[in-house]
Amino acid sequence: MLNDILSGNETGDLACGDRQKDESKEQGFKAACGSPSSRFLQAELELNVHLGGLTFSDPVRYIYNPLEYAWDTHRCYVETYCQPGQKILFLGMNPGPFGMAQTGVPFGEVKSVVDWLKITGEVGHPQNEHPKRRITGLACTQSEVSGARFWGFFRKLCGEPARFFQYCFVHNLCPLIFMSDSGKNLTPPELPAAEREALLRLCDIALCQVVEALNVSMVIGVGRVAEQRARRALSAAGVNVRVEGIMHPSPRNPQANKGWEDIAKAKLEELGVLSLLNNTRANQHSP
Repeated sequence: MLNDILSGNETGDLACGDRQKDESKEQGFKAACGSPSSRFLQAELELNVHLGGLTFSDPVRYIYNPLEYAWDTHRCYVETYCQPGQKILFLGMNPGPFGMAQTGVPFGEVKSVVDWLKITGEVGHPQNEHPKRRITGLACTQSEVSGARFWGFFRKLCGEPARFFQYCFVHNLCPLIFMSDSGKNLTPPELPAAEREALLRLCDIALCQVVEALNVSMVIGVGRVAEQRARRALSAAGVNVRVEGIMHPSPRNPQANKGWEDIAKAKLEELGVLSLLNNTRANQHSP
């Protein structure tokens, strides 16, 4: 199962993650075991264990898990920015090939991650890499449009990361990236139905754990799929949290290409979030 993907064996189904035995992952945050960041990381580690038991068939030929090979930078992001008092969780679906797959940060376009978020750390490699989708980490020169739009918008709005993360955090429902034999990115909705549901069922459980650990009052799905999945999962689990959504900044979305920032700004104003984040009014609002 798992060994098929790690060894590059192309017979049989693929398992979802590198099952590396890295004890440092489990130790780095134990000293602050009661903090939101440590509870968040623990939920992710538990999800990784469960995801390791899944298998995927065609069209999936490659699976990357940045919570394995990019744990160093991911932990830097979480421990730096996951803080008590955050009330809004922006929720993406899963990593993009030139975003979180490279940096370990949701919507993690490299320039935004390095220049604005100031994330540092080592990024390794999945054990079975597609020759056209190599991981170069924070040295990646390819920009991810969705991530550049997402973080660029909040940089313009907030000025400094501290303002954004005073109220908000950003997370992906699923940590895995899937690719076909050609290297084409496959989103979870493109997976075979039974395999998709097995995957998302585990991710739903982890989402509920994350929302309760962070004690947020609103989840904002970035894109309709993330919004709908969050609403269903949190409602079914009886988690009392408001679920809303904003348009995904993907270049595949013609509306986003016509002016995603204006659309996102209008929606966040409607939700009462914009005034919290607007840097020009930073001294006029309390959490």
